[in-house]
Amino acid sequence: MRAPVLTAAPNGVALAYREFAAPGRTDPVPVVLVHGLGGDGRTWTRFARGLVRAGRRVVTVDLRGHGRSARAASYRFDEFAADVAGLCLHLGVDAVDIVGHSLGGHVGSLVAQRNPGLVRRLVLEEAPLPLREGDPVPQVPAHRPTPAELWYAATSMVLNPRAVTAFDRSMTDSVVTQFHTPNPLWWQHLPQLDSPTLLLRGVRRGSMVDPRLLAAAVEEIPAATVREIGCGHSIHRDRARDFEAAVLPFLTDRTVP
Repeated sequence: MRAPVLTAAPNGVALAYREFAAPGRTDPVPVVLVHGLGGDGRTWTRFARGLVRAGRRVVTVDLRGHGRSARAASYRFDEFAADVAGLCLHLGVDAVDIVGHSLGGHVGSLVAQRNPGLVRRLVLEEAPLPLREGDPVPQVPAHRPTPAELWYAATSMVLNPRAVTAFDRSMTDSVVTQFHTPNPLWWQHLPQLDSPTLLLRGVRRGSMVDPRLLAAAVEEIPAATVREIGCGHSIHRDRARDFEAAVLPFLTDRTVP
C-alpha cells in the first residue's frame, strides 16, 4: 500500500504525512496513526491496510524530528500535540479517531484533552502514563526479546531504515525527562476527557505502562476500556493480529456518535 508523502507545517515545523482510503469509504472521520519515539508513520503499514479494508480513511504522520519530518529546536510534549492538532486543522476535518503508540499515545491524549470534540475515539497503545506528585519513577525491567520479537524488529529495520537514520536523537533526553516529571495537570483533565478511550498494555517484560498508574487513570476517564496483551512494548508490531482484534472493533463501533 503506497501513497505520496505530503507535507504541512501547522506550527512552523514541516510534518510529513500520508493518506490512504478505499473508494466509497463509509466513515468520513479519518483515523490518525501516531508512532512512538524513534519510529515513523511506516510502522503502521499493516494496520493501515486493515483500516482501509474496513472502509476507513487513514492518515499516518511523522512527528517532528522523525522520519521525513523536519527537525526542530524543541521537543516538548505540548509541541508534538499542537503539531498533530494543527495537522487535523490542515486536513479540514471536524473529528478524528487517534491511535497512538508510546510517545504517540501520550501525544494523542493531549490532543484529546486540549481540543474538546475533535477526538471521537482514542486508542493508547503502551503509552507511558504521567507521574503524579510523589510517584516514584517506574522501573522498566530489562528482558530478553523472544525470537518472534527479534524477527519483527529486524524486519522493520530492513523495510524502513529511515526511521533509524533520520531520527533526531537529541530529543531522547528531553522526552525521558518529561515522562519522569510529575504532570498533575494531565491528571486533572482526565475526568473531562470526552472521548471513549481504549488503553492497551503489554503484560510481558518491556511494557512501559505502570499498572498502578493505569488503574488510577481508568478510574478518572469517563469511558475507558483496558485490554492486556501478551507481549512487551510494541503490540501493533509484535502481536499484530491481537492488536487488530482489539482495536478494529473499537474503531468501527457505530454506537459511538
